[in-house]
Parts: sequence; C-alpha cells; structure tokens
Amino acid sequence: MPLAAAVVGTGFIGPVHVEALRRLGIPVRGVLGSNPQKSIAAARSMRLDRGYESFAQLLDDPLVDVVHIASPNRWHFEQCRAALIAGKHVVCEKPLAMTSKQSEELVRLSAERPRQLAAVCHNIRYYPLNQEAKTRLPALGKVHHISGSYVQDWLLNDSDFNWRILSAEGGPLRAVADIGTHWIDLVQHVAGLKIESVCADLATCIPVRQAQSAETFSQKTNLHDEPQPVRIDTEDTGNVLLRFANGATGVFHVSQVTAGRKNCLRYEISAATGSMAWNSERPDELWIGRRERINESLLRDPSLLSTSARAYSDFPGGHAEGFPDSFKQLFKATYQCLDNVTIGLPSAYPTFADGHREMLLCDAILRSHRERRWIDVAE
Repeated sequence: MPLAAAVVGTGFIGPVHVEALRRLGIPVRGVLGSNPQKSIAAARSMRLDRGYESFAQLLDDPLVDVVHIASPNRWHFEQCRAALIAGKHVVCEKPLAMTSKQSEELVRLSAERPRQLAAVCHNIRYYPLNQEAKTRLPALGKVHHISGSYVQDWLLNDSDFNWRILSAEGGPLRAVADIGTHWIDLVQHVAGLKIESVCADLATCIPVRQAQSAETFSQKTNLHDEPQPVRIDTEDTGNVLLRFANGATGVFHVSQVTAGRKNCLRYEISAATGSMAWNSERPDELWIGRRERINESLLRDPSLLSTSARAYSDFPGGHAEGFPDSFKQLFKATYQCLDNVTIGLPSAYPTFADGHREMLLCDAILRSHRERRWIDVAE
C-alpha cells in the first residue's frame, strides 16, 4: 500500500504541496487549515476526503504516514516536534523553526529517529538546470566568487500586508528568512561550499504599513476590514557579503519591494576556468561563460543533461518545467528515499540539519546587521 500524506496549511503553499503529491501518485488524505471551517472548505475545493478539525486529529489518523507542514512559521517547531514524536515522517516548509535553539531540538529529535524522514522544502534545488550546474561546476576549477539576488514586488506598497511582515508571526528576519534563505541554500548546494561568515546591511523601506487581512500574493482589492497603521520591525531589503569555506567571496541582495520583479532569483558563480549563471524567470536556461571560446547557453533538454540532472527533468526540451515541477521533483527525491530505505543518504534531499544551519546563518546575518560587523556562522 503506498504511503499517504496529509498537508497542514491552506494558504498559498499548502495547495502546491497537494498538487505536486497528486502528480506523483501519492495519496493525500486530507488538509488542516487554521480553523475547522477553513479545513472543510479547503478539503472540498481540493477534493480531499478529510478536512481535519485539529493537528491532533491529523496525527491520530492511522492512514497518514507523512505530514507536510506549510503553516505559518510560528507553528513549525511545535508541529514538527509533535509529528516526529507521533512516528510520522515530516516534510516542512522553511524556516524549520523560529529560533536556532528550536531547530537544534528538531535535529536532535530527528537523529533519534533515523528511520523517519525529516526534510525541509528547498524546492529551488530541484530545477533541473540547478542540478546540472552542480554536476558541471567542478570541471571549471576552484570557485572564486558567487553573486546574485532574490527580488519580488508583492510588498511594494504600504497597503500590502501579510503575517510574514510581523516578527511575532514570521521571526525577526523577513526578506532574508522568507526568500533569501532559498538563495543561500541553492548556491551552497550548487557550489558544494558552506558559508562561513557574513556581513549584512538590512533596511525597512516602509516603516509603517496599513494592515488589512490578506493572503500571500493575494489579488484581493475589496477587503472589508478598516486598515490600521502598524509599525514594521522586519526588513524589506538587504545586502549581505559572504565568505565561503574555500576562501571564495560572495554577495547577495534580497528585496520584497522591487517593482516589476514578481519572483526573481539569480546567481552567478565565477570559477577558475569559467562561470555559470541561472535566473528563475528563465529556468530552462543555464549560461556558461568562457574567456577564450564562445559562451554557451544550455537549454534544458533531458538528452543533453547529465545522468543526475536528467533524473529531475520529466519533459522533452522546449516544454518548460517551472515552479510546481520543482516541488514535484523535491517530493520525488524524498519519497524515493522512503521507498528505498535510504533516509540518511547524504544530499539525497534537504534535511533538518540543513534547515538548522539555515537558522544559524540567519542568526549570524541579524547579529551582523545589528553590530555592523563581520560575524562567523556558528557550527
């Protein structure tokens, strides 16, 4: 009998999990929203059997093997902890927790349960050409420098509001923690290098916002709540200098207030004999730079990819693979580990240990900003 999942979260990302799991043929038992009414409504709209009344009821369902956690950040620690203790496999959206102390506890609980999956949703790794870049990069020699950005515009106006803006709901970092951590995880994965120290400068461009109830990336314009001014204590934008384990340097920019950029992640990796660049707005292209011969633009085509990257590319060349496909490939990688009993295989999927190190990086970035100096990342 195939493993079955249940999804926590009915906002933007929860339904993405449901759709990706279904495409893999993994049964989804039900969904949990922030209240029973939302659970029932979401289950009905996604044609699921159950809208759970509570997290405890979800964990008590004997037919649920894997719990996908896509709830607001402040619930991640308690829900991951309870699911692990209940004997369930866990796939959690990032950030893994609100603090590094909490994420450290989750790593400990996971280590005590080596036959339970404990994965973090760093889906951007699973665009096929990012897997290809990881495979090809060693042939270019030592990495010298990594640069890039992750920018959006969904919080450009002072009337744009979401729970992520509030430090009590999302944590003391926002743009860095919400989207910057995807960039950080991706470049470390592609380059095979850890970030060892950081120097950060963050800014809140809109210090007061007009709060109304709205969902992430919502297009609602007829909200009935009277707007209320709220002082903002999380960053809209930031710049971070990086030092990597091999001596390479780096820099990245993050923003949620860049007009016209809906969801744009870019990186460029400079190495001894060449460079590589990728842009999430053109995910089926990998640019390869040369000094003494013509530059290349590799278009995603399974027949042109390495064996490892080909495993994450399901469509012929010219048939775009994008955001929902990256979740499908991430879940394929994690569930295959369950099928093959290779849960602890290094780099098979983003683990709770990866999620914990992300929290340590966020600690270092926030401390660097506050103290206005370089900070080493704790180990």
